[in-house]
Amino acid sequence: MRYSQPGGSVAVISVKDVVLRFGDEALFDGITLHIEEGDRLCLLGRNGTGKSTLLKLMAGLLEPDSGLVARSRDRVIGLLGQEIDEGFTGTCLEFCLSSEEVPDQGKEPGSPSGISSESEVESRRFLTQLGVNPEAEYRTLSGGGRRRAMTARILAKKPDILLLDEPTNHLDINSVLWLEEYLRKQVPTLILITHDRAFAKTVATRVAEIDRGQLFSFDCGYDEFLSRKQALLETEEQQRAKFDKRLAAEEAWLRRGVKARRTRDEGRVRALMAMRERYRLRRNRIGQVSMKAQEAEVSGDLVAELTAVSFAYSEQGSGETPVIENLSTTIMRGDRVGIVGPNGCGKTTLIQLILGKLKPDTGSIRLGTNLRPLYFDQMRSLINPEKTLLENLSGGDDSVVVGGRSRHINAYLQDFLFDPDRAKSPVNILSGGEQNRLMLAKLFTQPSNLLVLDEPTNDLDMETLDLLEDLLSEYQGTILLVSHDREFLDNIVTDCLVFTPDSTVEEYVGGYSDWRAQYKADDPGENAARTKEKKSPGDTRPRDRKTKRSYKEQQELASLPETIAALEQEIHQLHQVMADPEFYRREGDEVAQATARLETLQADLERRYDRWQFLEERGGD
Repeated sequence: MRYSQPGGSVAVISVKDVVLRFGDEALFDGITLHIEEGDRLCLLGRNGTGKSTLLKLMAGLLEPDSGLVARSRDRVIGLLGQEIDEGFTGTCLEFCLSSEEVPDQGKEPGSPSGISSESEVESRRFLTQLGVNPEAEYRTLSGGGRRRAMTARILAKKPDILLLDEPTNHLDINSVLWLEEYLRKQVPTLILITHDRAFAKTVATRVAEIDRGQLFSFDCGYDEFLSRKQALLETEEQQRAKFDKRLAAEEAWLRRGVKARRTRDEGRVRALMAMRERYRLRRNRIGQVSMKAQEAEVSGDLVAELTAVSFAYSEQGSGETPVIENLSTTIMRGDRVGIVGPNGCGKTTLIQLILGKLKPDTGSIRLGTNLRPLYFDQMRSLINPEKTLLENLSGGDDSVVVGGRSRHINAYLQDFLFDPDRAKSPVNILSGGEQNRLMLAKLFTQPSNLLVLDEPTNDLDMETLDLLEDLLSEYQGTILLVSHDREFLDNIVTDCLVFTPDSTVEEYVGGYSDWRAQYKADDPGENAARTKEKKSPGDTRPRDRKTKRSYKEQQELASLPETIAALEQEIHQLHQVMADPEFYRREGDEVAQATARLETLQADLERRYDRWQFLEERGGD
């Protein structure tokens, strides 16, 4: 069904007066939100306020305790949730062609059989674009790989309404840029949860925020939302101050004694009782995260010196995979270094080499004196999900030493927005963002002069992200940072180490945007490609002004799926050959030729995909 709003416009999803409770307190206390065709809405709120739950309500996976959630029957909804699909067996392509389970869509669950060639081409394109091999077995992928396959699947279905919960997690920067552009140009109606501020600024045209059980909608982009939100909070504070002053005056009046028999006094007492109830039900905004890194004595001037470092992984059945080739660089005290590159290129490997967790195959790494490193890794290895928050932070004690002084564990938990009642709750019931906050809480109990952060922004709400950024900006030690968050990199780092396709690592001065500007200036091919891209039909022009395909182009479009399939088959066969350890014992020329052939095929495949998309967007006769 569709829900008509008072102004006459039609909403494709409507949430009206919805109440949902988990425990004693309402997660949603009568929230209302209408999504119209063409909206691109970014849903904000602190971790634990119910953003993911609201997406599930919209998709029909949950029902409210009261209120109405109405969805247009003639619109297909696609949901990318945070839960990883664990049970599928088959290739990533088969996974991508299978049906996700969103109820009330009027469609039977699908299977790979009987799938059109266009669906297969689309699925392959999205998987490849997100760094997933279509022929790889889904069950062999890491959690991040499965997440990327899930993203490819939901995009390939091309639903009318797309619900995305943290879609940039586990993507590298190039994939984030591609997804950003795709959503902006190709997805008609979108509801998005993201911690990536640059992503939100580019994609979203509306913002809604969940705060203390209420939902506030803003018909503006992210930047304007920030100023409007601040004004609302200031107004709320002023109104509450006036209310509190009036309540105190009425309480004082009551204490002086009241002749309750008088009708006028009876009414005033009833009004005071109502004010007391209103005050009791007030949900105060929880204070901000209070983070402070404990800094150790300064390190020596030199932090790390890498000289001609090379490293390759050698795994059974797959030969050697070069990761880093002949890297020489020096990191000095106070440097803030961003490490940038696609997924799987070796960013985490470089960190582990610098920290001494891995040894280089060739070359040398010299570390400076008096180093006190702290390492935030993506696997959250510092915290045990089976133990409680209390056990993780203090080993079960009621206090923790922070900055040389003892603090009660409840007070320290509140610094990171954890209710003291949750101190004895297991970590595995926390959301991803809450687990990252706990990881930061544990890290900052220890003094350091070198912070090594591997994707610390994943799942954090934007407010916590801003505060982490402030903390790192004031940190006096050295920072090594891996992140796909462009704005975070720009605001923190002063130098970038960038991985290239040939396993070399190049140095650039400045943040992410500075690197991109230098990279484009140094690469005429990049500039030419971008100039050509800007002139492509359909890039910036309205749809109704696109040129139609010629007969020759129609024939070319019809043949492209077969051509693409043949290229991918040859690439797959080459991968199998090169995965055999015996392959690398052959003559050097043969290995070089196979490697060059693989690079040529992959470049050709990318061109064919680009051509296919161009012809599709061009339109038929």
